Amino acid sequence: MKTNILNYYLEQMNGQNRTAIYPGLEVEIILKKDQRTGKRTVGVVKDILTSAPYHSRGIKVRLQDGQIGRVAEIVGAEE
Repeated sequence: MKTNILNYYLEQMNGQNRTAIYPGLEVEIILKKDQRTGKRTVGVVKDILTSAPYHSRGIKVRLQDGQIGRVAEIVGAEE
């Protein structure tokens, strides 16, 4: 049972499920220019740009500073 809960939690944190992402959430994204290196940029979600409920490479978001990229990992909620 604990393994199923842990797997669910990890799946929600990987940025592929739209239901886990919302404005005000702190995330790490990969910008288009950084796709080759995998360099991550930390920021706070302003808008969710992907309309699908799931995306294998990460949900596309716009950060509050205007940068756009795909969510690589969810860091946490803004306090």
